[in-house]
Amino acid sequence: MPSMPDPISGRLSGDRPEIGPLLLNALVATYLLALCNTTFWGHLFRIFAGQPVAAWVFAGAVWCLMLLVVALIAIRRGQKPVLAALIVIAAVSSFYMDRMGVVIDREMIQNAVTTTMAESKHLITPQFIAHVAVYGLVPAGLVLWVKVRRRTVWRALGAWTLVTAGAAALMVGLLFTNMKSYATVLRADKELMGAVQPLAPLGGALRYARMMLKSSQIVVQPTGTDARPGRFLAAVEKPVLMVIVAGETARAANWSLGGYARGTNPELATRDILYFRNATSCGTATATSLPCMFSPLTRDDYSYEGGLSHENLLDVLVHAGFKVEWWDNNTGDKDVAARVPVRFMTAEDGAEFCQPECIDGVFLKPLQEKAATIAENTVIVLHQIGSHGPSYWLRYPAEREIFSPACKTPELTDCSTDEIVNAYDNTIAYTDHFLAQVIDVLAAEDRVIPAMYYMSDHGESLGEGGIYLHGTPWFMAPKAQTHVPMVVWMSDRFRATLGLDRACMANRLENEVTHDNMFSTVIDMLDVVTGAENEALDLAADCRTKAS
Repeated sequence: MPSMPDPISGRLSGDRPEIGPLLLNALVATYLLALCNTTFWGHLFRIFAGQPVAAWVFAGAVWCLMLLVVALIAIRRGQKPVLAALIVIAAVSSFYMDRMGVVIDREMIQNAVTTTMAESKHLITPQFIAHVAVYGLVPAGLVLWVKVRRRTVWRALGAWTLVTAGAAALMVGLLFTNMKSYATVLRADKELMGAVQPLAPLGGALRYARMMLKSSQIVVQPTGTDARPGRFLAAVEKPVLMVIVAGETARAANWSLGGYARGTNPELATRDILYFRNATSCGTATATSLPCMFSPLTRDDYSYEGGLSHENLLDVLVHAGFKVEWWDNNTGDKDVAARVPVRFMTAEDGAEFCQPECIDGVFLKPLQEKAATIAENTVIVLHQIGSHGPSYWLRYPAEREIFSPACKTPELTDCSTDEIVNAYDNTIAYTDHFLAQVIDVLAAEDRVIPAMYYMSDHGESLGEGGIYLHGTPWFMAPKAQTHVPMVVWMSDRFRATLGLDRACMANRLENEVTHDNMFSTVIDMLDVVTGAENEALDLAADCRTKAS
């Protein structure tokens, strides 16, 4: 059968159609905006409710921006691979944006880069694979299959200049038809442009790359090198042992200690603890919150580069003579423990807790053994897997499933709200059990003077407002992702030996507290004297029975 003229190019092209490069860019830009941006369209018509013309004009401006970006990066021989990559990126990010409400910004890119296969595999589900295949691989394959008609370099440059300049001019012109309204929307409704795929993840990736480039030459500035034992700590006759538990994805809304109707904290309720019910996290994802909570910087001052460029709480404690160790059952220390020993928990530490993934009970036997052998003042950080989703049912033993039926798939949208909450509440109940066991292990070891400080790194969304998991940018994050639990336990001998007044600290349980408080509070609780402490952030300030 003879070849037929291609309807687009008008040329004979055998079995493969031939298309002009500019038309291909325009078609891909149209496909991306039309079929990979369900959340964007939802935000657009919600924000411009009753103003359909304004909504469509704004959408036209976004299409021009999409075409401009595509034209700038999809050039000549790299055009088809770049376009295919953009389509796949948009398919991946739109799945999490549209189904889970997850915003792919710089922090989310950082989380993705620093995560582990054990954590990320739960996000690769059959529905995800099907979505990426239909919306990503198939159209990307079509882009790679078609032939692109090439012009001479000069003609191509002229056409490229015309398209990019025209797209930019048209975008500005469309926005200027109602600039006051559009400027207000861009300032007040940042989630609108944050939902545009793949522009939002591309922007996040560029900001992440810039952040990493800026941080590559950082020289760490010493912090608290003057740290020394205060009067009480210097006089101890047994080693002090503080366990800092860095919680994972625990939201305060589901802690019965804070008023939640379900009994998710039955064991801690019987221990002599201090529960701070109004605690706020530094960020909404581990990559930000974890280093921030150990940093001497406050949330307002904290940045990735700033955190790396300053020694942190662990370094100050080392300067004061403590032996400090980091034990991890999560995705690593995010450079917090760069200068202290790090231990990753495995099945060798407790095979019964690792079937197949290790839950936090894996810490208990090593902690018991450590407490029985230490001979010097020690701080151990336990970095939990805690309530990390979406596979909540894997974070607690089957026999401790208190609330049922529980969602037992990472495809959270396949479960009812009750099933998701049941599974999540089981993780909180198991964290309650785990923390109570940590307290019991420490209290039972008479060789040490023990205490525990627990605080979650961030909270979690369970489908409220169509948002799941965590990592929503701070400016738009729901309280569920920033309101976190905080627990302090001090043994009688810790309070007596280090001269701490429990009632004094208990008077601050209703205070608004944040991750900012941890650095100075831990330093003071351990009776470490240093100019690095900020008394205004110290929850133990003025709670010593006598000056140290």
